[in-house]
Amino acid sequence: MHRYLLLCVGLLAGGLSVQAQQTPKRPKNVILLIGDGMGVNQVYAAQIANKGPLHLNRFPYLGLSTTHPVKDFITDSGAGGTALSTGVKTKNGAVAVDSANRPQVTLAELAKKRKLSTGIVTTCDITDATPADFYAHQSSRSQHEAIAEQMVNADLDVVIGGGMRYFFQRKDGKNLLEDFKKKGYTVADTSQDFTVATGKKLVAFNAGMNPIKVKEGRGPMLRQEVEKALSILSENKNGFFLMAEGSQIDWAGHANDLEYMVTEMLDFDKAVGAALDFAEKNGETLVIVTADHETGGLSLTGGDWRNGVVEGKFIWMNHSANPVPVFAYGPGSELFRGIFPNVEVNKRIQQAWWGETILSRK
Repeated sequence: MHRYLLLCVGLLAGGLSVQAQQTPKRPKNVILLIGDGMGVNQVYAAQIANKGPLHLNRFPYLGLSTTHPVKDFITDSGAGGTALSTGVKTKNGAVAVDSANRPQVTLAELAKKRKLSTGIVTTCDITDATPADFYAHQSSRSQHEAIAEQMVNADLDVVIGGGMRYFFQRKDGKNLLEDFKKKGYTVADTSQDFTVATGKKLVAFNAGMNPIKVKEGRGPMLRQEVEKALSILSENKNGFFLMAEGSQIDWAGHANDLEYMVTEMLDFDKAVGAALDFAEKNGETLVIVTADHETGGLSLTGGDWRNGVVEGKFIWMNHSANPVPVFAYGPGSELFRGIFPNVEVNKRIQQAWWGETILSRK
C-alpha cells in the first residue's frame, strides 16, 4: 500500500511537471512591425534582390492574413491598421473606431493600462493612418491636426516619424511641441540627431511632412528608430509595446515602381533584423511582422538570383485583396500559423501576451 501511494504521488508529480513544461511562456514585450503594402511577392522580390535570405527568413512561424474591411472587398490603411490595432473590423478611412464611429481600445492603450511603455515609429507622417490607428480615434484619417492633438494626450513613451508641421503649423495656432515639453518629453526636430536624444520620453520628428525615399538618401532611419525606441522602452521592468511601420513600401506599389519597392523592403528588413536581434537576446519578446494590405498586385515575371535582378509587373496602382504574410518569433509565436482574418493578429497577440482577448470601446 505504501509503495502504491508513493507511485501515485510520483505519477502526479510527474504529470504536474509535464504540465508545467507544456504551459506556454508569455512574452513580456511585443514588437509589431507593419510593412505597409507588403505582400508575399514583395517579400520574395526583396529576397532575390538581396541575393539570399532576409532577416524575415529567421522567423520560425508563418501565417497568412486576409485584409478586407467591414463592407468593401479591399481595405485602406485606416481600416487595415484598425483591425491590427483593435481587433475590430471597420470602414475604410476610419482610425481606431468601428463602423459606427465608436472608439475602440488599441494595443498601445491596453499596454498602458498594464503599466507598460509604448512606442510608435514610422517612415512617414506620424499622423498618417497606420501609426494613428494605434493612438488616435477619428472617423476620418484626413483629420491630421485632430490626430496630432490626440497624440499629445496618448501618453506614448516614444514617437519618431515625420509630420512635424501638424504639431506647430496649425490652423488653430497651437504649438503642440510645447505641450509635449510640458509633459516631460524630449522633443527633437529635423535639425537634430534623434539617436543621441536623452530622456525617458521622446518625440522626434525627422521631416516636416514625410521622410525622403531610401534611394534618395534616407539612410537606415527605420532601423535606427527601432533601436532607439527599444533602448528607451526596455527600461520599463513591466514590459513594452512597440509598433514600427515601413510606410513607403505602399507608396512604391502605388507608383508601380519596382526599384522603389525593393529598396524600401530591404530597409524594412533591416529594422526587422534589429527587432529580432533584441528579441533573441532578451528572450521575453514576441515579434510579429505583417502588413495592413498588399499594394499594386505585384507579380514576379523574371529575375536572377546570382546578380540580384528582379523583374515584375503591377496589375494596377491601388491596394489589392491579396492575403499578406504574418511572421512570428518568440513566446506565443506558435499561435500565428494558418490562414486567418487580420483581426486575429490582434487577438492572438493578446492571447499570447495575457491569455485573454479584450475587445472593448473606450
